[in-house]
Amino acid sequence: DLWFKDFGNPGIRKAVMKAGGAIVPQIGNHPPTFAGSGVELFDVFLTVHGLGSFDEEFKNSIPVKLGGLSIRILSLDRIIRGKETIRRPKDLLVLPALRDALETMKNKAKS
Repeated sequence: DLWFKDFGNPGIRKAVMKAGGAIVPQIGNHPPTFAGSGVELFDVFLTVHGLGSFDEEFKNSIPVKLGGLSIRILSLDRIIRGKETIRRPKDLLVLPALRDALETMKNKAKS
C-alpha cells in the first residue's frame, strides 16, 4: 500500500512509468490507482480511514533504507489499525498474520 499526500507530484508518474505502469486517474469516488505490469500489486491511498492525517502519521513513521532510497513506513500497529477500519476482504485475510507478527515483536522486545 502506498499513501501519498500529494498525488500530483510529477515524480510519482515518472516512477510508475519507469516500472512499466500507468496512472489511472480518480473517477468519481474511486481513487486514483496504478495499472500495468510491475505496479499491479500496489494500492494507492490519499486518505487512510482510522488513522490521523498524512502529516500526523508521517511524524511517527519509521525511516527505512530501501536500495538507494530512504522511505518512511507506518508502524505495524498503525497498519493494522488502518486495515481494521477499512475492512476490505483482502485486508481482513492478512490481519491475523499482521497481529501475530506484532505480538512476536512485542514479546521479543520484552526478552
